[in-house]
Amino acid sequence: MYICVDFDGTMVDHRYPDIGQPVPGAVTWLQRLQRNGAKIILFTMRSNRGDGMNFLQDAVLYMESNGIELFGINRNPDQDTWTSSPKAYGEVYVDDAAVGCPLIQLKGFARSCVDWKKVGPQLEHMLLRRR
Repeated sequence: MYICVDFDGTMVDHRYPDIGQPVPGAVTWLQRLQRNGAKIILFTMRSNRGDGMNFLQDAVLYMESNGIELFGINRNPDQDTWTSSPKAYGEVYVDDAAVGCPLIQLKGFARSCVDWKKVGPQLEHMLLRRR
């Protein structure tokens, strides 16, 4: 299962261009999903700039340093054989801006963020049902 995951508000608090505090449960759930065969694609608006400001690379390093092996970054390499679309193909998109995504407001966070206590089990159920 391909899971496209946003960064700010989904993995960390909204503090762009900085990296905010971790969203509770995000790393743990993605590691667990990955162990069960999910392919994680970082799907974010962050980018690297020509002036050395590497905001996308910062997000990639954050994910990797937390044990999340990225299958793709803003693209799904498996789709290259069947489409030239710039949109990353995913079977599920986890994004704090998505309609219907469960959110929580944590004390000290700039904005609401993904509620991984609800999203994680739902994704795991979907993933395990495919076996």
